Amino acid sequence: MDSLHVTFADGRAVDVRPGIRVVELAASAGAKNLVAAKIDGQLVDLNRVLDKDCTVEWVAPESKDGLEVLRHSTAHLMAQAVQSLFPGTQVTIGPTIDDGFYYDFKSDHVFTPEDLESIEKRMQELAKANLKVTREELPRAEAIELFGKMGEAYKVEIIEGIAADTVSLYRQGDWVDLCRGPHVPSTSAIKAFKLTSIAGAYWRGDSRNPQLQRIYGTGWANKKDLEDYLKRIEEAKLRDHRRLGPALDLFSLHPIAPGSPFFHPKGTIIYNILIQYMRDLYQRYGYSEVVTPLIYKTDLWKTSGHYEAFHDDMFLMNVHDGEYGVKPMNCPGHCYLFGSRKYSYRDLPIRFADFSRLHRFEPSGVLSGLTRVRSFAQDDAHIYCTPEQLDGELEQFVAMTKEVYKVFGFDRIEVTLQTRPEKFLGRIEFWDAAEAGLRRCLERSGFTVEVLPGEGAFYGPKIGFDFRDVLERSWTLATVQIDCAMPERFGLKYVTSDGSEAVPMMLHRAVLGSIERFIAILLEHCAGAFPLWLAPVQLRVLTVTDDHKEYAGKVVEQLKADGWRVEFDGRNEKLGFKIREAQLAKVPYAVVIGEKEVAAATVAPRRRGGENVAPLPVLEFANNLRAEVAQEMGQA
Repeated sequence: MDSLHVTFADGRAVDVRPGIRVVELAASAGAKNLVAAKIDGQLVDLNRVLDKDCTVEWVAPESKDGLEVLRHSTAHLMAQAVQSLFPGTQVTIGPTIDDGFYYDFKSDHVFTPEDLESIEKRMQELAKANLKVTREELPRAEAIELFGKMGEAYKVEIIEGIAADTVSLYRQGDWVDLCRGPHVPSTSAIKAFKLTSIAGAYWRGDSRNPQLQRIYGTGWANKKDLEDYLKRIEEAKLRDHRRLGPALDLFSLHPIAPGSPFFHPKGTIIYNILIQYMRDLYQRYGYSEVVTPLIYKTDLWKTSGHYEAFHDDMFLMNVHDGEYGVKPMNCPGHCYLFGSRKYSYRDLPIRFADFSRLHRFEPSGVLSGLTRVRSFAQDDAHIYCTPEQLDGELEQFVAMTKEVYKVFGFDRIEVTLQTRPEKFLGRIEFWDAAEAGLRRCLERSGFTVEVLPGEGAFYGPKIGFDFRDVLERSWTLATVQIDCAMPERFGLKYVTSDGSEAVPMMLHRAVLGSIERFIAILLEHCAGAFPLWLAPVQLRVLTVTDDHKEYAGKVVEQLKADGWRVEFDGRNEKLGFKIREAQLAKVPYAVVIGEKEVAAATVAPRRRGGENVAPLPVLEFANNLRAEVAQEMGQA
């Protein structure tokens, strides 16, 4: 072969000599500031040799793929620094994670926060040394011998579990590690990083295995992006719902019930308002709310397929007549409910909504505030419809999701389509039809969609609606799935127009998702400053002196009678102190009552942000509040 034909991402094409390295091709094409490339869609090192016609896409450090390569390479840099500072340390695994990386180490030395500074300094020295990063492949047996001589028992175990005849290694200077790659061409490409924390871990995540030490870090393409990230982390600490929730008297957690939050009166107000908001939507969108049992015989989940797939995550118990389980999800119960009577095609769609408590046995190590709990409720619903009704049901779900997201100000939406995993239930033709239906829905909705192959549930493909919060974090809230297994497994039928029987289509859908998790996300998104319609205390009436208590009491009663959630602060404290406390409590309005307000029968509202509203009569103030709520709810 005299030449290779290379096509670039922009459509340009060139002929090059066989054996050319990607880095040489980049130089000839004028491509600069790269960390890797994609050859026929596969991420590779810049030193990779080209031996066939291909397509080439350059990978810049700021891109998603570029950051993945940078962070993986920074993890290696950290491991090299650790082993140079603490001889005898073994490295195990060091993957990338969201916004960063970690490495697990086996060491007699117990790492401290002060060690992180020393490790960072050594990493900076290694980066400046411009060590070339090279890939090599070794026969599996030779790699086992190499790492065995190095005393890397964990690496030997990993290699012994690899079926391939050869494995790939990466070297930088005198340091080497087992890795698939790709990596940056030299350590000088690593310019912006920070080690963030230390944690314990178990080898292969199993508590029966030896305990390791994990060091977390973050890596970015440049120092500005790193500084911006670190500022977001500091802001995230201030917004952390685990701090704000107790501080605002919304909820608390206690070892007596791990993963099961206690909602205080104010938090319960928010909880119930969210559920009522969804109930009001259900009235308009044609849902029927149901209440289903909390505990079932496990035969139910054996029929649905959850018992095999979800067994370890369930709270199970044996009683006199068999094994029972506390329900971790509503869908099998809804299938049983649908199957308890006969439906005609004229009855469909049937939309069952359910706010029942759910319980899942999450390991104690992953429990986190309200975002990862064992006890929760969802705005859960299941829709049973004919194939002809599917597109309309999906369109209605998207419309409801858009309406809800608009009310909460979630305007940065990202959509994913998650397709059939390797292990699944149901017939292939059901899966193909379901995925096609979801694709049609997304094409009509106009969203830019990212496809996540193989990430659907075991029983059906899924659409996920994510929103990006003020801290640039992505959260999945609304989801819709088409079930390819349960209707048939439960023997569900409806009578068609020609009198025959058919299996209904089944949709799983939620808009808020877990109510607990939604409250956590919203609390952090708005830093505890809930919108007026959702705030547990909407108004706090403050008196300037004791002389104004009588009139203030009448104002409080009038506002309460009008349906507002009001607190009264008539303490003998300075007004500035009371206002400051109302602001710290995130109350939308502090309503001041002084001599002028008593004389004129008015109130002097002060908004949460510090803006003073001109004094006005109570009735007019209440009308203004109603207008504000209507605007927040999209009803103005």
